[in-house]
Amino acid sequence: MAATGDDPGRSLALSLSIVHAPFYTSPMPNDYNVSRTLRRWYDTHRRALPWRDTRDPYRIWISEVILQQTRVAQGMDYYHRFLERFPDVRALADASEQDVLRLWQGLGYYSRARNLHAAARDVRDRFAGRFPTDYAAVRSLSGIGDYTAAAIVSFATGAPYAAVDGNVLRVIGRLFAIDTPADTSAGRRLYNNLARELLPPDHAGTHNQAIMEFGALQCVPRNPDCSVCPLAARCAAHAAGTPERFPVKQHRTKTVDRYFHYFYVTTGDDLFLHRRPAGDIWQGLFELPLIETSAPAALDALMGTDDFRALFADTGNTQFALVAADVRHVLTHRVLHATCYLARIQHPSEALLCLTHTSRAELDRYPLPRLMTLLIDRVDSRGR
Repeated sequence: MAATGDDPGRSLALSLSIVHAPFYTSPMPNDYNVSRTLRRWYDTHRRALPWRDTRDPYRIWISEVILQQTRVAQGMDYYHRFLERFPDVRALADASEQDVLRLWQGLGYYSRARNLHAAARDVRDRFAGRFPTDYAAVRSLSGIGDYTAAAIVSFATGAPYAAVDGNVLRVIGRLFAIDTPADTSAGRRLYNNLARELLPPDHAGTHNQAIMEFGALQCVPRNPDCSVCPLAARCAAHAAGTPERFPVKQHRTKTVDRYFHYFYVTTGDDLFLHRRPAGDIWQGLFELPLIETSAPAALDALMGTDDFRALFADTGNTQFALVAADVRHVLTHRVLHATCYLARIQHPSEALLCLTHTSRAELDRYPLPRLMTLLIDRVDSRGR
């Protein structure tokens, strides 16, 4: 990295000829004018967000993890509730995983919550309950990658680490019209090097906030308003008239269809829950008893399966009613097709007795995936 300060250095245009290289091979000249422009824009346009008013690395960490795969408007309430329940890292570390997952319910990507909990326990045990601010120490915690570690230490202490998230990728990809796919190892090296070169070490925290906010509000994925962009004059993608082409991506995520058939099994007001195992979606969360098939299946086809026979063996006179059919629920790599039946039984089977037995009134004690709350709401609206 070049010398510290806010020296504009040489023109950014001198570096444009190298960005199409298969990988980054030499330092580009610093142009802190880009950062200065971004920071001026940020002073005027920044949103008033509570995690921007703190230097507490714990609170910054909570906000960053919540905002992964979550819109700010949705994440705000979770941030406040999470800190009210777990005001410091020790409170989070001492909680049960079920309590953490229950508070996280509705945010999705539940591995984030499990990693938060594991990292908090690591901080309690390895760092005496004080959240570290050294980059290497922060990076060593569960669930924290390069971006999150850089964001935490730069926001908390001003440490000169460039935080590169999706918004930053978009700004840099368009600024330099980078043809190298951002989702390749060569692309990641190139983008990270360019991000470091744009970062003025004396203003690292503000710069990182500014470029991320710029990508979120101004340099948006679709239909960016380049006519009011303060970087338009030096943006290679704007000059080419193709801003939406960048950043270039090579890999497309393949999705898999899965077919879930749920049973709201009840004897009066009592019902049964199954806890999701490790190694699959929604690990540690609770759901209704489930039969999964490789293709759509009607109830009569399900009745012919071993899973169905085990679930409803010796349950007496059992009545089934279809509550929801083919409810589509999209996850990152999967599309779930969910069907839900209300099953009124006389006696629980051995398989049901192995599950968690609770009442509808106490259901809020258990962390449930969003799909489950939607299906149970359908049951409630129909009337059990």
